[in-house]
Amino acid sequence: MSEAIVVAPEGEKTILGHPRGLFILFLTEMWERFSYYGMRGLLIIYLTQHFLFSDEKSSVIYGAYTALVYVMTIIGGTLADRYLGARKAVTFGAILLVLGHFGMAFEGNGSKEVMTINGAEYQLTLDGRGSGKDVNQIVVAPDGATSIISFSEDAESIIIENPAAVGLPESINRADNPTKIITEEKYLNILYLSLALIIAGVGYLKANISTIVGSLYGVGDVRRDSGFTIFYMGINLGAFLASIACGYLGITYGWKYGFGLAGIGMFLGLMIFIMFQPWLEGKAEPPNPAKLKEKILGPINVELACYLAGLLIIAVAMFFVMNPDGFGKVLLPLGILMFVLLVTYAFTKLQGKERQKMFAAIYFVLAQIPFWALFEQAGSSLNLFTDRLVDRTIGGWEVPAPVFQSLNAGFIFIFAPIMAWLWIALAKKGRNPSTPVKFAFGVFLAGLGFLALVAGMKTSGGNGMTAVYFIFLIYWIHTMGELMVSPVGLSAVTKMAPPQVVGMTMGAWFLYSGLSNFLAGVIARTTGAETLGGQLTDVAAAKAGYAAVYTNVAYVAIGIAVLMLLMSPIIKKWMHKED
Repeated sequence: MSEAIVVAPEGEKTILGHPRGLFILFLTEMWERFSYYGMRGLLIIYLTQHFLFSDEKSSVIYGAYTALVYVMTIIGGTLADRYLGARKAVTFGAILLVLGHFGMAFEGNGSKEVMTINGAEYQLTLDGRGSGKDVNQIVVAPDGATSIISFSEDAESIIIENPAAVGLPESINRADNPTKIITEEKYLNILYLSLALIIAGVGYLKANISTIVGSLYGVGDVRRDSGFTIFYMGINLGAFLASIACGYLGITYGWKYGFGLAGIGMFLGLMIFIMFQPWLEGKAEPPNPAKLKEKILGPINVELACYLAGLLIIAVAMFFVMNPDGFGKVLLPLGILMFVLLVTYAFTKLQGKERQKMFAAIYFVLAQIPFWALFEQAGSSLNLFTDRLVDRTIGGWEVPAPVFQSLNAGFIFIFAPIMAWLWIALAKKGRNPSTPVKFAFGVFLAGLGFLALVAGMKTSGGNGMTAVYFIFLIYWIHTMGELMVSPVGLSAVTKMAPPQVVGMTMGAWFLYSGLSNFLAGVIARTTGAETLGGQLTDVAAAKAGYAAVYTNVAYVAIGIAVLMLLMSPIIKKWMHKED
């Protein structure tokens, strides 16, 4: 007997034909992504200009932060599945996120880079945020007088535009006058704590809110795919709006305004989720409410222990954000161990078709790494490159660099429906590429995007600014690659893995997503350029460094893509037509 097709249970309250709870989840996730991407767009520039971290340190902190977000999702998802239930986990995660995002708004006065000359301290700083025609590097004398400064062609000397105003000679040799950075430790620790709160908050919220969406639809409900499409539109809408609004406010008016707006967005998401929880109609409750009340130690019951685990996550996350290289030393062995566990399970517990499908799942879990390692340059090295080395003037307005991160979400709005139509049209003709082939093309496009950007860099000469349309181009190419990897990857993994290890395989997916993001930070670190007071000292050297790294990683990605394409017939065979 064929399975009955469900449209909507009798008496179900709907909006536009979908369970009304979907739209609460849509708005909650939209504001959560608004807060996440709004903060993310500013973070790398904030680290390099406000706290005056080097490009290398900023990139690896950024990589550890984004990696921890994925890894902690495994813990948050597990606690929700076994004990808390998705509703309580999402609520707790949202509270942590609100605290973290508002914490980012406490910026202090920032770090100071000072040079001591004749016993007096002179500060080297910017007269604004970001880079561009309206932002100059200045030297501030002890009496508060200022002068614009620049660097000699060899970057060995500082040139003072108005030396009389600050009581300095026209040129200062940098080697004879080293600088030191003075940091406000209190605000630096607030930064680390805020990032840790956001990591833990996303860990409790991200996977579990998607679980609630799935629970709204019964088995065979034809509305499920449409419901997830609506939900994911919320993700992209939040990312699109945040990159524009938070990016503009943060660069134009002050860091605290951009971060503060991200916090307000998350607070709205939390309020919506709390006020309209009855609309979920009990679909996200704990699997065993009585279990939550069981005592573990003294007054601590299971539910409280789940929340206290959040404090442990915050402590661990804060430690690794402060010591990001140490996180890499932990993450790599975890990745190797997970791979060994998956392969061992396939060989010892599975046979025939099931074993081959498990191998296909392992392949997709690993195949995502090169794509995301390049794609996630968007928030780190590509963001800094756009800020420093791109002519961002459009229609007379110098667009803040973080605003360009809205391009990815904008392109998804435009091209996701086109791609979905294309796959259906090709399938009708028997020409729809297999999932392994799509993955290979996705990785190829990740590399191609950087080759296109490098070509644009070369057209502008050694010291010239790269034309802004090359930033549009790389984001478009990468978005097309994302549409070949992201929508099909997770789906393929859940279909290939045997039911008894779907959870472990999903954990592997998130673990390797985290590894990809950390690798992205490592790649970004290699693009690091020398800065003084938050400003580049040598534009030509910086451009050459970006071009060299981007070219190398592009060719590596394209080589991996060719290898993946050659392997695709084997992977397709292992999938046994479940493509």
